Formats: sequence, C-alpha cells, structure tokens
Amino acid sequence: MGPGHPECPERLDAIEDRLLISGLDLALQRREAPVASIRDIELAHGRLHVASLRGLSDGLREEIDAGGPTHAQIDPDTAINVSTWDASLRAAGAALAATDAVLAGEMQNAFCSVRPPGHHACRDKAMGFCFFNNVAIAARYALERHGLKRVAIVDFDVHHGNGTEDIVAGDERILMVSFFQHPFYPQDWIHSGAANLLNLPVPAYTKGMEIREMIETAWIPRLEAFAPEMIFVSAGFDAHREDDMGQLGLVEQDYAWITHRVMDVARRHAHGRIVSCLEGGYNLSALARSVEAHLRVLADV
Repeated sequence: MGPGHPECPERLDAIEDRLLISGLDLALQRREAPVASIRDIELAHGRLHVASLRGLSDGLREEIDAGGPTHAQIDPDTAINVSTWDASLRAAGAALAATDAVLAGEMQNAFCSVRPPGHHACRDKAMGFCFFNNVAIAARYALERHGLKRVAIVDFDVHHGNGTEDIVAGDERILMVSFFQHPFYPQDWIHSGAANLLNLPVPAYTKGMEIREMIETAWIPRLEAFAPEMIFVSAGFDAHREDDMGQLGLVEQDYAWITHRVMDVARRHAHGRIVSCLEGGYNLSALARSVEAHLRVLADV
C-alpha cells in the first residue's frame, strides 16, 4: 500500500521466518493459494463493488504504463497497486481452498497466511486495508456450495470486524462472536444489533485474563448452543501488548488459549473443522510469535 504502510509484505516474511526458526514449519503441510472465482466472491460482495475494484486496478495499470502514479487511494488508510486485485483474489481463494480441503477430510484445520486482510471489507465497500472479506466469503461458501446448515465466525482482531458484520448480520445460519477495542476504528460504524452477532467491545488496556473471562462466560455458551458445523477464524494479532496499532494487552499465551477454546468447540460440534485467516498484526515480532502460538495449537505440536 506504499512505503511506510503498516500492512506491508514484511508481515508474511516475519511469519515465514518464525516458522522456519522455530521448526514448526516441519509440522505443516503447505499449499499455494488459488484464484477465487468472481462467482464465489459475489457470495459476500455486490457485483458493483467487485467490478469497481477490477476497473480501478485496470485503470491504474494504464496510468502506470503512461508514466502515472503506482498507487490509487481508496480511503486515507487504504490504497491499491497493480498487484492488489490478484492478491485479493488469491487471499479469498486460500480461504475457499482451505474450506474445500477441510470439508473433504484432507486436513482437520487450516491457517491462511494471506494479505490483504478482509474483515473490514463490507458487502459494497473496501476499507481498513481490506478489499474482499475472506472469512465471510468462505463462510457463505461452506453454506451455499457445501450445504452446511450452521457455521460460526470467531474474530479476535483488535478492531471490530465491521465488514463481516455488514455481510452476515441477520443470516441465522452464521453466528459471529468477537471482542474488540472500543472506542476505536472504525469509529463511525453503526452496529446492526442482529441476533446472530455477539460482539464484545472492551476498553483500551484490557489484558488477556479479562478477555479470557469474557470468552468463557459469553462466547463459549453461545457457540455451544449454536453447535456450528464448521468454524472460521478472523485471526488478527494486533491486540498484542507490543502492537502499537491498538492498546489491548494480549500475549502469545492468550492467543494459544483462545485457539484451544475454539478447538474444543470445533471438536464437539464440527468434527474439529476450522479455517483461520490472517487479519491484523503489525508489530512484526509479536505477529510472528503469536501466529506460531496459534499454529502450535491448531497443529497439536
């Protein structure tokens, strides 16, 4: 998104380096991310939104060929370059391919180490570094293409997944549970209050043990009662205490604990089926360590 932007390629490099250094790489099966079809993208997004992003990408390529700018701003935080369209299709494609593989029994769970993130992308709007909502697309895909009856979305990013809420609010087949710092970005979001959402705003400087208690008393009973057939995770790691993007106080052990609790629900109701997708996390060291903790639990090593 341009020099100095926190949503940078080095985020994935830091994760890769940590997996290699820790030896965890040996316990993982890797797959390349395919390109998602427009038909599947439109399970969660309007046709005009998709066409607009494609047109913006094509127009930018023409401008660059004519010596113009290399980036185009969508909002003050969010910009595209000529590779964003393909990267966005592959980020969503990773979530869809992971869904296929998990439901086929080829693997019990999957983590999609992808950029750009997705949970701020609304049905008809790109924002907050996000263009297509990877988790919402995958959740709808599991329902519409695989015939599942109930899926859950768990979002532990420091920011509210307003895009996910915009897409899934009122869809009784999907339960979304989240916590997020409040007041915080996106400040102007009007919550829908839909019955299928359990979104828990927490004040700045809330620490991990307080978050764990909220999850245990609010999330878990709701997830157990809903009995999802598959769980999708918006795995943002910017609630880490070392991440300057937010002001919450989680550490690696908290992310491991959250993952354990989600896995407990998945084992009881969803045959262990989980697809997790990277969202935020901008302190490179904290991000890499937190992803390692998340994956160690998912991989049971």
